[in-house]
Amino acid sequence: MKGKFDTQVQELKHRVLVEVAKNYMNGSLTENMNSIPKTISPGPKPTMRCCIYKERAIAADRVQLAIGGNKENPNIIEVIEPACDQCPLGGMEVTSACRGCLAHRCQQACPRNAISFGPDRRCQIDSSLCIKCGLCAKACQYEAIIKHTRPCENACKVKAIKANADGVSEIDEEKCTRCGACSAACPFGAIMDKSYILKALDLMKANENGELNAYLVVAPSISSQFHYAKLGQVITGCKKLGFHDVVEAALGADLVAFAESKELAEKGFLISSCCPAFVRYVRKEFPDLAEHISHNLSPMARIAQFIKETDPKAKVVCAGPCMAKKMEQFREDSSPYIDCMITFEELQALIDAKEIDLKSLEESPLDNASYYGRIFARSGGLSDAVKEGIKEHAVEGFEAKPLNVSGLDNCRMALLQVRNGKNEFNFLEGMACPGGCIGGPACLTHELRDPADVEKYAKLTKETTIKGAVEGILAIKY
Repeated sequence: MKGKFDTQVQELKHRVLVEVAKNYMNGSLTENMNSIPKTISPGPKPTMRCCIYKERAIAADRVQLAIGGNKENPNIIEVIEPACDQCPLGGMEVTSACRGCLAHRCQQACPRNAISFGPDRRCQIDSSLCIKCGLCAKACQYEAIIKHTRPCENACKVKAIKANADGVSEIDEEKCTRCGACSAACPFGAIMDKSYILKALDLMKANENGELNAYLVVAPSISSQFHYAKLGQVITGCKKLGFHDVVEAALGADLVAFAESKELAEKGFLISSCCPAFVRYVRKEFPDLAEHISHNLSPMARIAQFIKETDPKAKVVCAGPCMAKKMEQFREDSSPYIDCMITFEELQALIDAKEIDLKSLEESPLDNASYYGRIFARSGGLSDAVKEGIKEHAVEGFEAKPLNVSGLDNCRMALLQVRNGKNEFNFLEGMACPGGCIGGPACLTHELRDPADVEKYAKLTKETTIKGAVEGILAIKY
């Protein structure tokens, strides 16, 4: 698997998904479900945990998530409890760097009087009083106090994760945006998204039997994935999986950009609706601003809607780097159009389960979305597209002044400006993942993404305008 993933956690998740997919395709999943953990951890010696039995118990929980997870839990992100037992609970630690100074800035900064000084004059923190705010660490001029935070808690910008009484991380359903940052950050793979690959396999099989036409819609960020093969080879491989056709969601982005720019000109101020985690964040944390969210569907949902309007036999599977997108197959406004959502990790698992060697395939072209539709994958792409849309609509007397922010902490700052009436922008493009969709939690690798990959892919198009791409889309008959 070298070259496909960058962590052993992803490789473990991948092996489980491949085994589940293979057994399901062979009709042996029910029979072999309990033996998959042994396939993953054959033993006799453990390779990841304290004992082989714990490894298999965790693998069994992974299998359950691979087949859909806990149906009673509305969240698409779940904690694998047996896997979450090796992270420190976190808190404040006084290191040997403490000099026992006279200023006692740390004590003065503490809002709970949790800091005292021993006979050696060194700082001491009462853990029963400490609220882990970190103000003492900021105050110490010697940087002698360190704040330890679990990776999952540190990654969550809405404070939806905390340790329960047993020390196991748990997710606050009311706060969680489903962004998946915690899943990507957990070094032990104890947080995982539910998978719907079985539904995707059902649709692929029905397509091959001629019962329906199953389309695979791929996110624009696919251009920054599958680095071990050419993009055209990936598209050929997707078709070999058993889909009727492969469509780029960038076509939906063109449709959205054209409509959203017009909506912006009509309303004067707009908040983007493309990122489902950002939209959920706005609705929960800034409900007073929810009225400004664009009424447009996401690019994936919009192109799925178009496909179903033009092909009565269509069923649509979407693939991307986003875990939050899985909500769209259940959300009232988009569920009629999206039948199944999988991630790029799961798409790779399906390719490997069917033993398709991408590097040996001929290249297939993707659809001809515009440059502006394809750059939606990076932060600022939607803003550029909206500005272009205003220009192409020839709206007189109105200028688009967008602000693009990525990462929920940065989104919060921008939303506070809007709430306080201090914004100089009239269009807010918000993306939950740093850098945009190219930084999604379900990317195959998680190195710093180069937006140049998106630019290179975008410039391959022959369509130089959004309007031209939209007219081309409307002429398509699937």
